[in-house]
Amino acid sequence: MSNILKGKVALVTGGSRGLGAAVAEALADQGADVAISYVASAAKAEAVAERLKAKGVRALAIRSDQADMEAARPLVDTVVAQFGRLDILVNNAAIAVQGRTVDDPDLDTVNLDRQWQINVMGAVATTRVAAPLLPDGGRIIFIGSLLGSRIPFTGVADYAGTKAAIAGYAKGVARDLGGRNITVNIVQPGIMPTDMAAEVRDKLPAAVMDLHPIRRIATLEEVSALVCFLAGPNGGYITGSMIDVAGGLQI
Repeated sequence: MSNILKGKVALVTGGSRGLGAAVAEALADQGADVAISYVASAAKAEAVAERLKAKGVRALAIRSDQADMEAARPLVDTVVAQFGRLDILVNNAAIAVQGRTVDDPDLDTVNLDRQWQINVMGAVATTRVAAPLLPDGGRIIFIGSLLGSRIPFTGVADYAGTKAAIAGYAKGVARDLGGRNITVNIVQPGIMPTDMAAEVRDKLPAAVMDLHPIRRIATLEEVSALVCFLAGPNGGYITGSMIDVAGGLQI
């Protein structure tokens, strides 16, 4: 543990598994106290919180449905009530509804609409509530996707659209909060070993992997390390940036 973030409090939305859990652990390794939100995986969320506490930091798992914009206020208020402050917001919670083209007669429009609600409006709601409470020099990091700026295969139009939308929003927030030295950035992973990516990852043609100069998928630790850098003191002059962690797929 480097303790570079000791004294800081972070909220990682969707932190019960996958990248969210990895980011929470990486922030704790840097000394931050960490709250995570979850929707249904209470046991997994509590297990993550226990792993964080074992690192010597304070941790809390909070049930909060990002599809409900009204849930953002009690989520953030709970973090501040428990820890006394909020310094770092990682907007990670998202779902992925992929695999069918927009002209497919069996397109699941209900879940596609929910995807927009969670990935975009839920993150917007959390940011709106958190922004006034962050101290000068605070951090907001959005977990986007390379698909927000490059589409190498079919069946991801709505998911890609949500990530493009959130990137544009994040840039606007970076402009709004720059006067308070609050940095706002978008980390855009490529394919990762997560449950969310499993359906697409397992069906990728070899031609897609051939587009990667580094011919493998990202590790959660590689993406988490970038989040921690942006959250720390050495990330203080980077804002409004979309940073790809995608093995060169964006080239």
